[in-house]
Amino acid sequence: MSGFVPGHGRAGNQTFALAARFALRELRGGLKGFYIFIACIALGVAAIAGVTSVSRALTEGISREGQAILGGDLSFSLIHREAEPEQIDFLKSLGTVSRAATLRAMSRKADSSDQALVELKAVDGAYPLYGSIDLASGQTLEAALSKQDGIWGAAADLALLARLDVAVGETLALGRTTVRITDVIEAEPDKLSGGLEFGPRLMISDAAIADTGLIQPGSLVRWHYRVRMNPAPGIQALETIVENAEREYPDAGWRVRSRANASPGLQRSIGRFAQFLTLVGLTALVVGGVGVANAIRAYLETKREVIASFKCLGATGGFVFQIYLVQMLILALIGIGIGIFIGALLPFAAAAALSGVLPIQLAASIYPAELGLGLVYGLLTALAFALWPLGRAHDVPPTALFRDIVTGGPKLPRKRYLAATLVTVIALAAIAIVLSHDQRMAGIYIAATAGAFVLLVAVARLIMFAARRLPHVRSTELRLAIANIHRPGALTPSVVLSLGLGLSLLVALALIDGNLRRELTATIADQAPSFFFVDIQSHERDAFEALLQKEAPDAALQSVPMLRGRIINLNGVPADEFTPARDGSGWVLRGDRGITYQAEIPENSKLAAGSWWPRDYAGPPLLSFDAEAAADLGLSIGDKITVNVLGRELTAEIANFRDVEWQSLAINFVMVFSPNTFAGAPHAHLMTLGWDRDVPQETELEILKAVSNVFPTVTAIRVKDAISQVNDLVAQLAWAIRGASSITLIASVLVLAGALAAGHRSRIYDAVILKTLGATRTRLIVAYGLEYAILGLVTALFALVAGGIAAWYVITQIMGGSFVLMPVTAAGAALIALVLTVGFGLVGTWRILGEKPAPVLRNL
Repeated sequence: MSGFVPGHGRAGNQTFALAARFALRELRGGLKGFYIFIACIALGVAAIAGVTSVSRALTEGISREGQAILGGDLSFSLIHREAEPEQIDFLKSLGTVSRAATLRAMSRKADSSDQALVELKAVDGAYPLYGSIDLASGQTLEAALSKQDGIWGAAADLALLARLDVAVGETLALGRTTVRITDVIEAEPDKLSGGLEFGPRLMISDAAIADTGLIQPGSLVRWHYRVRMNPAPGIQALETIVENAEREYPDAGWRVRSRANASPGLQRSIGRFAQFLTLVGLTALVVGGVGVANAIRAYLETKREVIASFKCLGATGGFVFQIYLVQMLILALIGIGIGIFIGALLPFAAAAALSGVLPIQLAASIYPAELGLGLVYGLLTALAFALWPLGRAHDVPPTALFRDIVTGGPKLPRKRYLAATLVTVIALAAIAIVLSHDQRMAGIYIAATAGAFVLLVAVARLIMFAARRLPHVRSTELRLAIANIHRPGALTPSVVLSLGLGLSLLVALALIDGNLRRELTATIADQAPSFFFVDIQSHERDAFEALLQKEAPDAALQSVPMLRGRIINLNGVPADEFTPARDGSGWVLRGDRGITYQAEIPENSKLAAGSWWPRDYAGPPLLSFDAEAAADLGLSIGDKITVNVLGRELTAEIANFRDVEWQSLAINFVMVFSPNTFAGAPHAHLMTLGWDRDVPQETELEILKAVSNVFPTVTAIRVKDAISQVNDLVAQLAWAIRGASSITLIASVLVLAGALAAGHRSRIYDAVILKTLGATRTRLIVAYGLEYAILGLVTALFALVAGGIAAWYVITQIMGGSFVLMPVTAAGAALIALVLTVGFGLVGTWRILGEKPAPVLRNL
């Protein structure tokens, strides 16, 4: 019979149309057996579409509220110094100008019994140009900051009041003056543009800043000039104004931003986090792809008689392939549709959940491009994992389909299906890499995932090989468990693949988090100084050092001059046009960097290349650069770098590279200049104080109190407080990453459940025959439990090794830290694997053992 073989002409179209009709007819029976398939695709697509949509909503929200976040349409910021009169006139010609100064300072209680580091902000009467600052009492900011009875007013974060145990109406010493807390800040419109903060906000009038004595030559103060333009120009017009400003005042040394990039650091962080979560979603899809392959393989097993009938009636292998490919695509589109629907809702859910957390409103909307990306990822993943089992069905003869009850050994599909699978996988990886923010990291992530996948297949085969070669054991239950591991149609590959990737990712993240915490709390804490003292003026340096030697005679002191500068160009190439040698490594070029000058190589550095200048060097300016940063930028000895310091542009030649011990938290700089470079330049000093032993907290607080009372304009940063704050940030980020990465583990659980469901039919036969031969339910449960426990334990061991290697690479090769394997993490991975495999396995086994033997035996 040739009813399936169409004539010539439109043969291809007719064949596909006929295949589609048969596919739709078979789907009339429902979706039984494909719920895991649909759930795996839906989960991964929802993760990708939702994450990218939420990221877009955040960045759109930042852009939409860019004026309020930035504090104006344009922002011009300078370090150390104020703008020149002609520069201010230029700014005023653009629109209304508001000036603000930000710096870190020490605030003290009136009785000097306690002190705290604050993020001080001095604002003028025009602040804020956009948005509004909300005070708890509802009074205006001008009234709150005004001078009453000879004392300036100040508005503070509630955290400062709690830290110092003071209330509204009480006074604080600030520098050389006194301020009265008149109100509590509830909302600050431009807070996001300030970057990382180490203390609570204290806001005063810019008229009060002179009384504090905190502004001295070389002080680490940043002056911000915000401009409000009326009418507000478009983005292109703002870019033109920025270009004109930099061309007209090339030596100004200011950092210019527009409302289009109001918070570049936050936007970069959002982009990187979104990229990571997208890759996690892709990993969930890959894990889910195992479920797709399992579901299709199990479904085709139930269709043996149908496929045999098709072939006996004249259907070709290609026709059979088309039927089930159409079914797979329909089911995949159902899962993708569910995932896209969930992903489309996530920005609205995130906007509601984060409304009281973030100082901006998410631009919640439906973003077609991001949802389309989820569609592409979902479709390519489904195809990548479906083509192989569908291709194998092409060449299975009708006799084998009728006779085989269990699946035989693995057989490769035809070359066309192998090629189609390879092309789909390459396309999936290429899209993920091309669309990522950091293509190098995306490539490493995908290569690691692919490597883990291949290794898991090899591990599964190795387990089966080892089980087949094990000597005879006396225990019947253990012997049955070992036989189940390597028999034809065994669950071993599915179980190992389903759990391996998810657990490996979780182990890697847990080890990275644990090692970062260890660096912060142990290694760093042992090596780091106890205090950083900033803004020590040259005329008070000796007296300040004498005070520290008196208060802490057994402590180690280190002092260096400190300035702030921004790299303007490298070898004549402007910094904003310079392309680093490594993607994502241009952090040195963003913003201002701390710089210093020294006659001798710093204590925490080792010369990596080049030579150090003589102590009495008096030639052209020379520069020592951090070796790792130089490699990232692609710099060589002899290259020229121009920096803007105090409004002056200085060009220096790289004389050497240094290996810097950043993890010590001691005084370190990316750039160290020869002493003659800054001869006569006004600057402050940076000093550290530390012990080679643990000291009581009371000792540190007494020193902090003494310094604050005698030198009120010096800013003291207690390193333990800074480490604690960074540790809290790392902990919050780690929990967010773990929560997001649990998507992969959920996919693993779904696939595991699907794998067990796929083996349900053959397990029923096994259980019924064994029970007929006298096996008890208890003995079978023990045998199956041992089988799942062995598989779970081996998978956990693989996850520990693979996740450990991945964590080691990230910590040592990317972050430059030291790595330690943590046994608790290993035990946790093993426990998760055992609970999941044994738990799900025994639940399914209990149902299987409840089957009545008679109906099953009649159908054998």
